[in-house]
Amino acid sequence: MTGEAHCFGSDLLSACVKADGAELCRLRDAAGTEYLWDAGPAWPRHAPVLFPIVGRLKDDTLRHRGVSYRLTQHGFARDRRFAWVERTPEGCRLVLEDDEATRARYPFRFRFELAFRVAATALSVDYGVTNTGEEVLPASMGAHPAFRWPLQPRRMKTDYALTFESEETEKLRGVEDGLLTPADRLSPIRGRFLPLSVALFAADALILSRPASRSVRFAAADGPALTVAWEGFPHLGLWMRPGGDFLCIEPWAGMASPPDFDGDILEKPWMMLIPPGESRRAGYTVTVEPG
Repeated sequence: MTGEAHCFGSDLLSACVKADGAELCRLRDAAGTEYLWDAGPAWPRHAPVLFPIVGRLKDDTLRHRGVSYRLTQHGFARDRRFAWVERTPEGCRLVLEDDEATRARYPFRFRFELAFRVAATALSVDYGVTNTGEEVLPASMGAHPAFRWPLQPRRMKTDYALTFESEETEKLRGVEDGLLTPADRLSPIRGRFLPLSVALFAADALILSRPASRSVRFAAADGPALTVAWEGFPHLGLWMRPGGDFLCIEPWAGMASPPDFDGDILEKPWMMLIPPGESRRAGYTVTVEPG
């Protein structure tokens, strides 16, 4: 282990997390299969942490008590160095707290903590945000892991599909210029099954604002596969960037602003409003299935 990254795991699965952004940067099984995208030129990230917003605010502007602050897409946590709280052979904990630089963009006091742990073939990631200030804390948080697609080089992207835990019957949302569209997009999900193709993402992300499922399996007919399960995250985003060999499966607590919202951050839809001294928690688990 070093000050830059901590690697940990079991006999069946290993992971590494960077202090910069508290970003997961490796997820590899005992056979050497790497499940995470390599942060190549098409998108130079592996699994950024989203906080204190998910998506964009209109004009990248946070408004509070009549003052405007510049806060860009997905917030600042992914670009900040976290402090190590704990590092063990099985996992680690990191924390980010407000400082002068964060309060210039987001005028609230907070403690934001992530915990990573590997057990057998599963990686768990737990999120916690605590209001350390004296007023209500408006916050969103989310995961953005990018998994290799295809998981095997010999496979085609169209060999893969997502299988949801439950039938997903509602229409989907999307994003335009980073802002949320209405829930009016016909869903390509067939019951529990979504055949994957690059064309699905021609208009950017697919967003399930109220998924019935709490897990989804990413797999081809055979070979390595994985399941992402989540708790405490009420929304789910799916995204890839053309030219990139990855698929992002993103549990969120919060979404981008609707294009007609330009008010105080306390009134923004889908924010967690956390009273002083209280916390909110959520988490997700990636379980791998070696081929």
